[in-house]
Amino acid sequence: MTNALAEQPLPAPSALHTWIDGIGDVVVDRAPEDAYTHVPDTATKVVVRVAGNGRRDALIVGPRTRATYHADPDERLVSCTQLRLAPGAVGPLLGVPAGDLVGRAVPADDLPAPAARRLVRELTVGEPQDITARLADLLPPPVHGPRERLLRAAVDALSTRPDRTPAAVRDVARELAVSERQLRNLFAVGVGVSPKHYARIDRVRHLLTHAASAPWAQLAADAGYYDQSHMTADFRSLMGVPPTAFFTGRLPRATPCRAPRP
Repeated sequence: MTNALAEQPLPAPSALHTWIDGIGDVVVDRAPEDAYTHVPDTATKVVVRVAGNGRRDALIVGPRTRATYHADPDERLVSCTQLRLAPGAVGPLLGVPAGDLVGRAVPADDLPAPAARRLVRELTVGEPQDITARLADLLPPPVHGPRERLLRAAVDALSTRPDRTPAAVRDVARELAVSERQLRNLFAVGVGVSPKHYARIDRVRHLLTHAASAPWAQLAADAGYYDQSHMTADFRSLMGVPPTAFFTGRLPRATPCRAPRP
């Protein structure tokens, strides 16, 4: 079966949660001919890569609206550290709307704002395991304005939790006293995808994480689907194959990865 790249979570200081939603360390230990999966993701990530010759570089990887399946991974790449930017952090930190990065992998030097390029390049200095400790010195003070609070509240309400079904977009807009159009505009800038698409991706990621923990019908109900058929259709739309095919390794044909390489 083709698996997603394994990621080891690293601790992120709570004081940085305004900017950083999570940190993961990935070691590439598979053979070059092995295939791998990039699952849908709502986050924009700063990816610091280490090549076999020790050279480091940084990419900005935008939200991914559908799964992609790749062969021939770069055998020179031995590890990378991924910083998941929190909702609303892309613009202030990188100088571009999150929507401009959807489906893209952009070298750090291509960022338009000089301050953003310097920030990301600073993350490539020193050892990868030191990135977490250096973030407090590199990131600006937290921002807690009304737009930031509104976006965070909406993201939380639309996210799938083990003990809570995600709310519908119209209900979130009503609860937060904004129109659905205002909510869409807020997500376009701060997240990169619409509230509806955010919820769809988050539910599928929940299924990928919890597939072995409960029957499909129970997982469908817990994630807020109408029924198991609705879940299967949504999974197929974002992953390219239905759940049973994905988890038994019957996947779409893998294609060469064309992301920028060190």
